[in-house]
Amino acid sequence: MRYIADHDLHIHTQLSLCSGDPEQNKDTILKYGIENGMTTLCLTDHMWDSRVPGASGWYQKQSYEYICQALPLPESDKIRYLFGCETDLDRYMTVGVSPEIMEKLDFIIIPTTHLHMHGFTLDGSEGVNERAKLWIDRFDGVLDMDLPFHKVGIAHLTCSLLYREHYIEVLKTIPESEYRRLFAKAAEKGVGIELNFPSLNLNNETRDPTLLPYRIAKEEGCKFYFGSDAHHPAGLASAKANFENIIDLLELEETDKFRLA
Repeated sequence: MRYIADHDLHIHTQLSLCSGDPEQNKDTILKYGIENGMTTLCLTDHMWDSRVPGASGWYQKQSYEYICQALPLPESDKIRYLFGCETDLDRYMTVGVSPEIMEKLDFIIIPTTHLHMHGFTLDGSEGVNERAKLWIDRFDGVLDMDLPFHKVGIAHLTCSLLYREHYIEVLKTIPESEYRRLFAKAAEKGVGIELNFPSLNLNNETRDPTLLPYRIAKEEGCKFYFGSDAHHPAGLASAKANFENIIDLLELEETDKFRLA
């Protein structure tokens, strides 16, 4: 059976400092879910737990207590509305959520590719080869952690934040053998792999390097979830079409779906 795009597990509200859009609120998000036939939504504002040392200046305000301003979530008989976060992985391989807070959250997104935060997620002037190694090492490091992988997602593994206009070069530099090793390990751990890339904008240069990791992940038995990563209503408006296109590109079936308990 073809994969059903019935969820969005990566959505920001105006509380995320990179949004700040009052129109991007929990009620707007619920309306988006209902209109697009979703059964599960999850709020995942940026968060670094104040119980974990090392927050960057940008993250210091975005504590667990801060993102809890979104609670309580509106109720609906059509939508399971969950409360999670998008945390981060700093250059010391520290994840910004304490075990205490992990227990309270429905879903925890960990981006391993936030390599635009100089001094926080990387040391400074790393080039293509160094960032390819960081892609491998950071993914590997998360998979080696003692985490509740049944409610953890690895975010946007092919995003441009790897190295802005050079990110495709980074993806091409990662050996296929490492993709296979890491995704086999991810499948064994049971972590969710996020599908979050602008599939409708792929071209001859970006298509194969973007799709290859996910095709390998599928072959290795990984399970996938969708995330719009929307920070504004416009991101919600285009999400469903993007999801449907990704399903076709990767030939996804319902058996490929990551399911939150």
